[in-house]
Amino acid sequence: MEYFDYHYRVIYADTDRMGVTYYGHYFRFFEAGRNEYFRALGLPYTECEKKGVFLPVGEAHAKYIAPSTYDDELIVRTSVSRLGASTINFQYQVIKKDTGKVITTGDTLHVFVDKTLRPCRIPDEIRSKVTVHTLLRKKT
Repeated sequence: MEYFDYHYRVIYADTDRMGVTYYGHYFRFFEAGRNEYFRALGLPYTECEKKGVFLPVGEAHAKYIAPSTYDDELIVRTSVSRLGASTINFQYQVIKKDTGKVITTGDTLHVFVDKTLRPCRIPDEIRSKVTVHTLLRKKT
């Protein structure tokens, strides 16, 4: 799977005093996209955790291009842009469904760790199901 589209409708609690989606909530949207990406592969996070493998965030970035507001329908497009020995990079595009315009982009880096928080290799079950695909253009 090159990418997964997670659909979300902005609720009042997502907005700030100016009536726009609070910037920090986009990281929640990214997390939901990641969770559903893995679920679509048949690998929900809960199964990884039962096997003693965890995925803490090492880095997180977002670029805000245009706002979203209450009741907007969003598509959170999620892809895996890189697989290392013990790391995985995700990329995100948040798209306004009614216009098809990208309003936010982002990426996160995760490290596969065991119960003692020591880095471990990416399980073969995950590596075999993930397709590396980039959504974002590289900066020049």
